[in-house]
Amino acid sequence: MKVLKFGGTSVGTVASLRNVKNIVESQPGPVVVVVSALGGVTDMLIDAARKAASGSNEWRLVYDKILMRHEDVVFGLVAQDAQEKVWESVRQLLHRLRDYYRGIELVEDLSARTLCKVVSFGERISSLVISHIITGARHYDSLNFIKTENWFGRDIADTELTSRLITATFNDLEAGVAIVPGFISTDRDNGDITNLGRGGSDYTAALIAAALGASVLEIWTDVDGFMTADPRIIKSAYVIPHLSFLESMDLCNFGAKVIYPPTIYPVFHKNIPIKILNTFHPDAPGTLITDTHRTQVPQSFRGVSSITDVSLISLKPNVLFPSPALRNRALNVMSKKGVDILLSTHPESDDTVLEFALRREASKYALECLRQDFDGECTLADIPEITETHDVSTVTVVGENLKSDASAMQRVIHTLQRHGIEVFAHAPGSSGFAQTAVIPSDRLHEALALLHANFLE
Repeated sequence: MKVLKFGGTSVGTVASLRNVKNIVESQPGPVVVVVSALGGVTDMLIDAARKAASGSNEWRLVYDKILMRHEDVVFGLVAQDAQEKVWESVRQLLHRLRDYYRGIELVEDLSARTLCKVVSFGERISSLVISHIITGARHYDSLNFIKTENWFGRDIADTELTSRLITATFNDLEAGVAIVPGFISTDRDNGDITNLGRGGSDYTAALIAAALGASVLEIWTDVDGFMTADPRIIKSAYVIPHLSFLESMDLCNFGAKVIYPPTIYPVFHKNIPIKILNTFHPDAPGTLITDTHRTQVPQSFRGVSSITDVSLISLKPNVLFPSPALRNRALNVMSKKGVDILLSTHPESDDTVLEFALRREASKYALECLRQDFDGECTLADIPEITETHDVSTVTVVGENLKSDASAMQRVIHTLQRHGIEVFAHAPGSSGFAQTAVIPSDRLHEALALLHANFLE
């Protein structure tokens, strides 16, 4: 049994959906197919909701575009004798969506919970329509079995409960095709509609694959696989045929946008392979992700990725708070508050300035958490100096064999500095398979080209 996931670009048009239909119907055994909203629809749903919340009736124009997108698909691909019935089901969902927009416009308010309900219509409608496009398919509602819990204000999957519900839901799947909406979920405690975050359809597919013990999880997208670098920046980038789970995890965590990072965890623990394949080029071999590649690939460097819009928080130690204790305290504070840290440097002595890189959107909250933690415990003079640097980016080289290559980071830093690119901070990733440097954002493309040319070509 396989689990296949198709993203928004794969289900974006009548033409691309024909490819999806051909791919799914060619599968020999039972398959679960997880689908995203039609390409661009999630952004349109959010845009219309924000327009409605501002009191503007311009949401109606966006809503009309959403309606027409789905109408084109229904009357372009659903069998003629079923079109009116399917369109009536779709229209009922669209009418409910319209009622939400009217309510948002009336009260001029858009809560997080209401927005979750609004964006859920993308996957709810796309999965319903696709289940009538693929021969012999049956529609399953993931709102019934993907469950979340609230953790530090974020909805995260309750994996134990979700696994039990998935197993019970699909116990009668024999040789058929199950169509499942990705991304959307419900709160385990109150039943409210929630979601797994942007890219959450990948995660939905992984949760299902892990619960059902699938032979493989196939992620069908619009690229031929994991690339050695972003091909939009590095024209010489090429497909990586085979990666380990941890290599792919590090590439995703440090900027590669091939799959949603949490996707890897559920299947990694069940040792279920992942294949990255191209809906528009289905004969391409893609990238296979398994537990290890080390016996086949001796080189240290496997790929390079980057993250823009990064902030660098610096903590200067003092007598009361030497570097080792200060680092542990800062990491503990940010971890408890749910702050995701991209990089943290290790102190070489008690007076080493500590550096923490994180996404710019999280920096204000992180600074507040750190300052509040010290406030009230010591005088202003004793509080460690905390500063922030903007306009920086991270550049990361990844490879499973980097863990045993002691000189890798120094070679990376030397390459950058030799070309006048300042390195503000650097550190290995927690897995040991990634080495990350923080550099000026305006030198990022140059840095990526240098590292790719020196270590991957």
